[in-house]
Amino acid sequence: MPRENYLFTSESVSEGHPDKVCDRISDAVVDTFLAADPLSRVACETLTTTNRIVLAGEVRGPDNITNDILEDVARRAVKDIGYEQDGFHWKNSEVSVYLHQQSSDIAQGVDAAGNKDEGAGDQGIMFGYACRETKALMPAPIHLSHQILKEMAEARHSGATKGFGPDSKSQVTLQYENGSPVRATSVVVSTQHDEGLSQDEVRELVRPFVEKVLPNGWMCPEEEFYVNPTGNFVIGGPDGDAGLTGRKIIVDTYGGAAPHGGGAFSGKDPTKVDRSAAYAGRYLAKNVVAAGLADKCTIQLAYAIGVSKPLSIYVDCAGTGTVDETKLEGALSEAMDLSPRGIREHLELSRPIYERSAAYGHFGRTPEDDGGFSWERTDLVEAIKSALT
Repeated sequence: MPRENYLFTSESVSEGHPDKVCDRISDAVVDTFLAADPLSRVACETLTTTNRIVLAGEVRGPDNITNDILEDVARRAVKDIGYEQDGFHWKNSEVSVYLHQQSSDIAQGVDAAGNKDEGAGDQGIMFGYACRETKALMPAPIHLSHQILKEMAEARHSGATKGFGPDSKSQVTLQYENGSPVRATSVVVSTQHDEGLSQDEVRELVRPFVEKVLPNGWMCPEEEFYVNPTGNFVIGGPDGDAGLTGRKIIVDTYGGAAPHGGGAFSGKDPTKVDRSAAYAGRYLAKNVVAAGLADKCTIQLAYAIGVSKPLSIYVDCAGTGTVDETKLEGALSEAMDLSPRGIREHLELSRPIYERSAAYGHFGRTPEDDGGFSWERTDLVEAIKSALT
């Protein structure tokens, strides 16, 4: 029996966190290649530290995307985040580009040829999840943690709130009763800030954003509201701590409320199932819950490099389902082609839509008119129901 009364905590990090700066740059590189050629292949890793940005990995795409262009892409991403510090500045940082051509061994396994369909870009397992805790069908702790930082970032960018720097983290602990979240028991926000602001001043800058995001009556006790617990946070971003692409995989997904296959998303084109199959898993789980077939749904997909069909599909509704999970597995396979090509085409993933996903979660977002966050649509409900009949 699942526990019904407990505390659960999730954290988020802002677009200015060192690792998220790297995710943003890597996804900006992906978008640059996909905008030039939707069939481009990209696996880009980024490292940031004090006034240095390093891009590495492998690509297959138009030759006219030069290292100079990619350097400009990196600088523009950093500028948009808002870094103009002595230790990390979009204009003054040294940018090194070490991207090379994709391995021919990988290419021959992934490409379609003759009677062979496009294969998975790697082996691995991917998970999708959805639940009824929020309107976005996301676990509440991670959803609220994201929203606090997103609201703070929007106020910083617009100039509505002065004093915030780009780097910040949040953490929300919720009390669950009878399996549902009912209140926050603690909230932690650490944010980079202007020189000269006291801890109490930063606390009062942060407070309205927390109170706005938490549902009415959910605010934690004052003694459990922690803002910049170390007391000072002026030096931040890659100047304070090195960043790497792909180090925030739990922040990117469900905040620890669901399993994770271990593969990161950012910097990868949609032939990489680490990314596309995780999106498909979320899409399927969300549609299962939206269809009223379960209150919670976890889906696992498994792939082998170079093989087009998934090796397995597993569904677990945690005892909340209204149909047999084995039947649901078959229905999902019927409702959607889960080959790498099928996922890519169904969700229209070969578009430059990824830079925007690099911060504040890949899931629980609003589908956009140009195809961004297409995996958040609930347009598969009827197909799943039909496949069950």
